[in-house]
Amino acid sequence: MDPRLLSDHNLTAEEYDRIVALLGREPNLTELGIFSVMWSEHCCYKSSKPHLGKLPVEGRRVIQGPGENAGVLDIGDGLAVVFKIESHNHPSFIEPFQGAATGVGGILRDIFTMGARPVALLDSLRFGPLDDARNRAVMEGVVSGISAYGNSIGVPTVGGEACFHESYSPNPLVNVFCLGLARKDKIFYARAGSPGNQVLYVGAKTGRDGIHGATMASAEFGKETEHKRPNVQVGDPFKEKLLLEACLEVMDRGLIVGIQDMGAAGLTCSTTEIPAKSGVGISFDLDLVPQREKGMTPYEIMLSESQERMLIVAEKARVEEVRKVFAKWDLDAVVIGEVTEGGRLVGTWKGERVIDIPVDAVINRCPVYDRPWTPHAPPAAADLEALPRPAGLKDVLLRLLASPNLADKEWIFRQYDHMVQTNTVLLPGADAAVLRIKGSSRALAATLDGNAAYAALDPRRGTMIALAEACRNLACVGAEPIGVTNCQNFGNPEKPEVMGQFKETIEGLAEACRAFGLPVTGGNVSFYNDTEGSSILPTPVLGVVGIIDDIAHMTTPGFKAAGEVVVLLGRTRPELGGSEYLKTVHGMEAGPCPEIDLDLEKRVQELCREAGRRGLLRSAHDVSSGGLAVCLAECAFHAAEETGCDIDLGEEMRTDVLLFGESPSRIAVTVTPEDLDKLLALARKKRAPFAILGETGGPDLVFRHNDEEVLRVPVAEARAAWKNALPEVFRAKRAP
Repeated sequence: MDPRLLSDHNLTAEEYDRIVALLGREPNLTELGIFSVMWSEHCCYKSSKPHLGKLPVEGRRVIQGPGENAGVLDIGDGLAVVFKIESHNHPSFIEPFQGAATGVGGILRDIFTMGARPVALLDSLRFGPLDDARNRAVMEGVVSGISAYGNSIGVPTVGGEACFHESYSPNPLVNVFCLGLARKDKIFYARAGSPGNQVLYVGAKTGRDGIHGATMASAEFGKETEHKRPNVQVGDPFKEKLLLEACLEVMDRGLIVGIQDMGAAGLTCSTTEIPAKSGVGISFDLDLVPQREKGMTPYEIMLSESQERMLIVAEKARVEEVRKVFAKWDLDAVVIGEVTEGGRLVGTWKGERVIDIPVDAVINRCPVYDRPWTPHAPPAAADLEALPRPAGLKDVLLRLLASPNLADKEWIFRQYDHMVQTNTVLLPGADAAVLRIKGSSRALAATLDGNAAYAALDPRRGTMIALAEACRNLACVGAEPIGVTNCQNFGNPEKPEVMGQFKETIEGLAEACRAFGLPVTGGNVSFYNDTEGSSILPTPVLGVVGIIDDIAHMTTPGFKAAGEVVVLLGRTRPELGGSEYLKTVHGMEAGPCPEIDLDLEKRVQELCREAGRRGLLRSAHDVSSGGLAVCLAECAFHAAEETGCDIDLGEEMRTDVLLFGESPSRIAVTVTPEDLDKLLALARKKRAPFAILGETGGPDLVFRHNDEEVLRVPVAEARAAWKNALPEVFRAKRAP
């Protein structure tokens, strides 16, 4: 085999020899393409499989764990929540608008393929510093792509995060999470049923866009990326809306046996995964595949990643009914083949057999690599005592509030429709998104969290902190976490140091999930986020879903009135490693990252939820990036009327640590003076530490330490710094 042809297909000589052995002959070009995409890192997880098995995937609510299009959990009352997160990193770097838009389209199909109606989107975004014009252009394109697709199809984007670091300049990250609701007796799977069942192609026509998209996402980028633009799909949200409604209708009417999205690897993925999961084969005619371009070859038809397409399996007697439903929605529904015995994928074109391969070889015999790894070597620790103590703490707080990682993200989320479907209870910017379950007093909550700064210092502990923060965000709105989906973003796994980061991340996630009793229901691994040999920071992003038993007990972050007591739940430690303060003010990315005590974390969260259920809390907000000062400033910004606070930091440690340190397991709450003793009694019962900090009121944020006022800033001034930071970046760079 020509080495250049193998290189073009991102296959090694050893992998090619394995293909020849499995087939008993050399593959033709179309078959080589099929193996190329299905054996890519993006599709077969050949570097991550040895480690992903460490994650807990079972639980009393689990209906479907990893292995399907999305995870499914039982939430009672005959309902199930269906959710997953996916990455679209590589396409979003090459073509930001379409890369992000089709990322949204793909995750939506993952949800409604399971029989669920998508009700919410969240996104986790990473970009390079915004003083670079290329990074600003990528960010604008990505945000526009997300809004264009989500707004058009009518699914609200209700939350997420956006972070900035130099390592993402050549490798932005676009991770998209979707959540849907379904009847638990109406969940659908990628199944073929019995031989003789008909295989239908439904949805949009096939074009040449997206060919080898999965392979592209499984390799490093070099200096040139323009030639990869044909690998990026083109989305049509209006067509997807039709597809969504048609698919949900045939599912609701029980007209189909199985269904599979044509996502990564397109028709190849669906025609191999469905029969492989059912122990059967599929025989089909490529001439029958609806095409929007002339002269397409079997190779192009099989590898196209054109959007808004599904493969459906139906009994022969039901085919006409299926066709009528799709015709009503103005969509193609064409029988292209049938389910067969023997476990082979057989495809003909112009009367000639051009594909004849065992589906087991494509799906279950892909290579798995236990790649060499090196233990993570933590960078040098910051000498806290030698760190200069800033004199102007007001200026420090204003700088932090205006830093892109902490600044208000309204510039992003105002472009999204977050109220469509009228389920949104909390607007973006709260600790977690909250969605009502219509016809019920209960609600769903969801959040995305990741902290690459911590993961870079200590992948294991940094991931544990990220999961703890996600669960804490849910606790702050009154929700109990019930399940996790994860998106693991890393550099080249062939580098032992990157593989070591990934291994330790998975082990940290597994430990934290077991501590919280949470199953991992699925997710995504995105490797090869490298350009010219430079890797991104290790970036695990965690999506956690929770339930609020009674929406009347939901809590929110904003101060409610003057004269209420501010209480800090949890414990502050003398630590600054990995903090936004250390990077923004001192220019240091040094460790160690904060300690995490998962037992303490659980006690603090249980206290917050129980206090909320008892009606004791007026507000709750977690202390995380930026520390206590930023947390309380945000509470003031979220107040209905401008309300400051007067805080006594109390403890004997450095003032900047108390203000800006990021010790986890802390929540700032407010209570009325009448309910303070009840809260403190509950805290003692839960064995959760606490500190009474002060009270709300006045026009300023005031902090005192050791009987001295150390920081005072008007809420209006602080809010302006926080609110205007991102808009001013884009406004200033556009000025003539």
